[in-house]
Amino acid sequence: MKIKWTIAIILIVMVSNALADDDGEVLQRLMAKYPKTQFTSVQKSQFNGLFEIIMGKNVAYTDAAGDYFLFGHIMDMATQRDLTAERQKDLNKVDVGALPLDSAITFVQGSGSRALFVFSDPDCHYCKKLEPELAKLDNVTIHVFPYPLQGLHPDALNKAISVWCSPNQANAWRNLLINNIQPTAKLDCPNPLAKNLALGEKLNVVGTPTLMRGDGKQQAGALKASEIDYWLDSK
Repeated sequence: MKIKWTIAIILIVMVSNALADDDGEVLQRLMAKYPKTQFTSVQKSQFNGLFEIIMGKNVAYTDAAGDYFLFGHIMDMATQRDLTAERQKDLNKVDVGALPLDSAITFVQGSGSRALFVFSDPDCHYCKKLEPELAKLDNVTIHVFPYPLQGLHPDALNKAISVWCSPNQANAWRNLLINNIQPTAKLDCPNPLAKNLALGEKLNVVGTPTLMRGDGKQQAGALKASEIDYWLDSK
C-alpha cells in the first residue's frame, strides 16, 4: 500500500510540474471538471507539484490537471508541524466581533484585558471540569454562551433557562457547574437559548465545551487554566 501511495504522489508531481499552471488556471480547470463542487480557493502547497484546494472548510490536494485528489495531512518533518491541521484551524476561525454578547453570561476577571468566548452545556461533564479552570484565570473577560445539547442532555435546556432567569446569572452558572447547586428561577423570562442553538449550528459547534479567543481561533475540551493562559497569549 505504501508503495502504491508513493508511486501515485510521484505521478501527480510529474504531471503538475509538466503543466506548471498558476493557481487561477488550476481553479478554472477544477470548476470545469467538477461543476457541482464549490471550490473556495486554490493555491500552490508547500509540497512541490501539489495544489492545495479548499472546499468549504475541507482541505485537499490535487495535481495541476485536477485528475487526482489527495485527502490527508502534510507534515513538515523539520519542524514537526501538521500543515494541513493548521490550515483547517484557520478555516474554522470565527468572527468573534460579530458574536451577540447579549446572549452570553459575562465574567470579568482581573483587568479583563483578554477575551475568551465559550460555548458550554450545563450538563456536560467536560464543561463542569472546565468551569473551575476558567474561574482561575486572571485578566480575562469570559463570555459564556449557554449551549445545551438536548440530544445528549434532555434537562440541560431548562437548567440553562433557569440560570438565565436568575437575578445573578454569573453566580447561578458557576454554582451549577462547579458546586452542582441547581438554579431555582422560574423559566418565564425572555432568553436567548434558541438563538444560541442556532448560532452554534451556524458556527459548526458540534461539541462542548468549545473555546474561542480574540483572533477567532478555536479549541475544544476541558483545558487546564495554565493551558488556556498559554493559548490566549500565543500567536
